[in-house]
Order: sequence, then C-alpha cells, then structure tokens
Amino acid sequence: MPKKRTHLVGRRPRADAQRNRERILEVAKQAFAASGANASLDDIAKQAGVGPGTLYRHFPSRRELLEAVYRTEIEKLADAGPKFAQTMPPIEALRAWLLLFVDAVAAKQVIGPALNTLIGDHKKKFETSYARMQEAVRALVKCAIESGDIRKDLNPMDLLHALVGVSHVSASPDWQPSARRLVDILIAGSRPTK
Repeated sequence: MPKKRTHLVGRRPRADAQRNRERILEVAKQAFAASGANASLDDIAKQAGVGPGTLYRHFPSRRELLEAVYRTEIEKLADAGPKFAQTMPPIEALRAWLLLFVDAVAAKQVIGPALNTLIGDHKKKFETSYARMQEAVRALVKCAIESGDIRKDLNPMDLLHALVGVSHVSASPDWQPSARRLVDILIAGSRPTK
C-alpha cells in the first residue's frame, strides 16, 4: 500500500519554491505596471523563469496574484521602516521611506482598480497591512522629532496625504518624479523653525 503524504499546515515552503514565488511577484509587479492588470499570466511565468503550472500552483487565479503583489508591496513598505531606522539617521530614514511610499502608490494605481473590480472594496481586505504601514511612518516621524530634525507638531499622515494627493491631481503618467521632488519639499517644510 502506498504511503499517504501528509501536508503540514503552516510548514515553511522549500527555499526554491520561495524563490520562485518571489520572482513571480516581482515580474508580475513589473508586468502589471507596464501592461495593466490584464497582463498575460503566461508571459509573467515565462519572464520569471517558471512554467505556467508553477505560477498557478502559487497563485491559482489572477485575483490571487494581484492581491499577493499588492500585499507584498504594502508589507515591504511596513518592513522597511524599522530597517531604515536602524541603518540611517532619522531624517534620512524618513526620506527613504517616503520615496518607497511613492513607489507603493504607483503600484496601487495599477492594481487598485483591478482589485476593486475583482473583490470590491479592497481596503478592508488589507486593513492589517495598512495599519502596519501607518505604524512604520509614525515611528519614523517620532524618531525624527526626537532627534530634532523635524517639528514636534508634524502629523505623519499629512505627509502620506500630500504624496497620495499629487498622484491623484496629476493626470500625466510621470507624476512620480513630481512626487519624489515633493518628498524633499515636505522634509524641508517639516524642519523646525529657528
């Protein structure tokens, strides 16, 4: 009698499977940014160096792939806050994080409408990821305030609202350079008055 395979719930994926997953997500992010949410999944698999079966094993549907790309971008942003805080001066950590936030907004502009179409209001689905992202910016602003680099009355959410605002105001596809310049303007405007 053949042995039954047991599947361990919560088991970590093999290293090669994890690398495949990460490659698929990175290629998918680029493909969605270039071609929109209807980018060819077969092309994504090919560019990631995996077969279509591997892609579908990790992400059985376009919806799941879109969700995973979006969640990965938000979680990278949340994880970057503590890493930047440990390796950079507070004001530089905040600046680097805000620049990364601009990239996340760009990903959301491509993926957000597709998620709305596929699952309705996606904000509720990603509440935990958003909360972690907000914690990251609050901690970075707190460190910059404590170091004396920025004013004590700065609301971290104002920085995010300004960057999201420029992405919505600009009708041109090159809003990102403007948003990147805005990061430096926001940092300069947040400095304490002497």
